[in-house]
Amino acid sequence: MLAAGPPARLTRSGRGPRAVLQRWSVVMNVLLAALIVLVCAALAIAALLLVRRGAPDGSYFNDGDRAAGVFGVLATGFAVLLGLVVVLAFTSYDESRAGAEAEALTLAQQFEVAHLLPDEAAGRLAGELVCYGRSVIHQEWPRMEDGTQGDAMNPWGVATFRTMRTVEPRSPAEQAAYAKWLDQRLDRESARNDRIHGAAGVIPAPLWLVLFVIAAVILGFMMFFADSGERALVQAALIGTVVVVMASTLLVISFLDDPYGDGLGSLRPVAMERTLRILDHERRLVGDTAPLPCDEQGRALATGAVTPSG
Repeated sequence: MLAAGPPARLTRSGRGPRAVLQRWSVVMNVLLAALIVLVCAALAIAALLLVRRGAPDGSYFNDGDRAAGVFGVLATGFAVLLGLVVVLAFTSYDESRAGAEAEALTLAQQFEVAHLLPDEAAGRLAGELVCYGRSVIHQEWPRMEDGTQGDAMNPWGVATFRTMRTVEPRSPAEQAAYAKWLDQRLDRESARNDRIHGAAGVIPAPLWLVLFVIAAVILGFMMFFADSGERALVQAALIGTVVVVMASTLLVISFLDDPYGDGLGSLRPVAMERTLRILDHERRLVGDTAPLPCDEQGRALATGAVTPSG
């Protein structure tokens, strides 16, 4: 929710109802995150001030230094664990981002290599690659956003593989292009796996449970620092700042663990959209006017043309 990242997907002009809705969604997402942090801090402050009413002068601890040492151990352990989790979540986020960009780049390269193959297969492969990109944007990305992608395959990846099985390269150039295509196909599938890996989340439920338990323990321990002899403002600042930091960090981890959700910094198919614009331009340059086997959403036009994606 709160981490920076690639910009939200917009129309080419950056205007229109779709762009406005996406920008509004980003604003609402940031406001919601800020509201969550403020509510958590307000509840913690209210709880401490309530305990403070019956607290003795100087807090509940007879030895403040010893209590501060124990609190330091708790806070340090929690900070170290948070740091490790942030690194884990950010690594997954970055791999998903890099995978999406690598997949789009490899798709563009495959499109160029396809035109070095025999003519009977070149046009068909080029069209299926464009449909692959459309399917990524309009079929797979929404499923990743709502967490239903699972292990579903891209049907156009299967279609291109079937088409390549019919190719019989003859000239040295065609044989080199055939071998290069197979290498690029493996690269594209590897990049696709990196892209969809982040959609499932990498932070296991037990780790989330431990994080929240430790946070609750720290908050409970801080209640014993309630001091009726200290000003209420100081007491509020004492626990409020701690809760703001913990809540903000947990929200960042939640965002990194779900990089395809709505909001600021979420991953969008910007690279694939850019690649499709490039492919459209290249099709015009090579004089490829053959109709594509899919619609604008990447769905097959002919029944049985591709295997359903599941």
